[in-house]
Amino acid sequence: MSRAADRLKVVLNHLDRSHGAVRASFTSAQNVSYHHPQVLQYTFDTDVLTPEQRIAYEENGFILIRKLVSDKDIDRFGKEFEHICKREVKVPGLVVMRDVTIAKSEYVEGEKAVTKLQDYQEDPELFRYCTLPQILKYVECFTGPNIMAMHTMLINKPPDTGKKTSRHPMHQDLHYFPFRPADRIVCSWTAMEKVHRGNGCLVVLPGSHHGTLLEHDYPEWEGGVNKMYHGVRNYDPNHPRVHLEMEKGDTVFFHPLLIHGSGMNQTDGFRKAISCHYASSDCYYIDVKGTTQENISNEVKELAARKYGVDDTVTFQDTWALRGRLVRGDRTSM
Repeated sequence: MSRAADRLKVVLNHLDRSHGAVRASFTSAQNVSYHHPQVLQYTFDTDVLTPEQRIAYEENGFILIRKLVSDKDIDRFGKEFEHICKREVKVPGLVVMRDVTIAKSEYVEGEKAVTKLQDYQEDPELFRYCTLPQILKYVECFTGPNIMAMHTMLINKPPDTGKKTSRHPMHQDLHYFPFRPADRIVCSWTAMEKVHRGNGCLVVLPGSHHGTLLEHDYPEWEGGVNKMYHGVRNYDPNHPRVHLEMEKGDTVFFHPLLIHGSGMNQTDGFRKAISCHYASSDCYYIDVKGTTQENISNEVKELAARKYGVDDTVTFQDTWALRGRLVRGDRTSM
């Protein structure tokens, strides 16, 4: 049997399932090429994902690819992170986020207090991650051929101070994004070292991407919550969950509606990961005023006003348009 026929057989077998786990809707002009294109909602057939991987993403909202990024590349990203923490490198637009409990009690130099580097698109070394061919070949399966790198982060997760502030509440990444459609957005998240439950691996709620964007706000945690760590209100705590334990170089791709978070780091070491959210450049911006996203919109605009001195004419959408970078194909709508 030819490879194409084999792929089709797997998909058709999936169609015969009685539980109807995959729901259909058209989200862009381009779609997959099977006789039942509406069934595979979230991926394109670029001959990279196997039929089994496509179906897994349809049903679960994430797929894990082992050893996708080399140790050599990850070590280079780690060294650049150290240079930034030591203030040996200054990156325009980069936001260095610190743990709220350390920031309140003492100033600590180096990586101990740094929870995250956000918006590293102006750092050539770190931004190299967003352009790695082995990453982009998978990203294209979710976005299509015109790819924008929209949101860049290097997450450090230092040892918890005892206040449990190294936790990240369960959330949906779409809460932060004023662009749609959601099905043409994907996150690439790569472990920079061994990630396990002890140091706060990602935890995901499989299938939660089939739902809608839920209301988010700061959780009412006794020890405090780090800046912009919003969490989902009223998700089902009994929903089955998966802890994504990963080795250095393993990469998970996930949908922006997938509910996920991470536990606290209970070790003496760090838990580093580098990530990028990509979107099709065919996506479009939306006005979030009057929606559940208005709270994060106001917070981002306040931050931009303090950091860059911008006025009210700069919108939430503008802040994203400035950060976006074309990494493959053509820049169309965005």
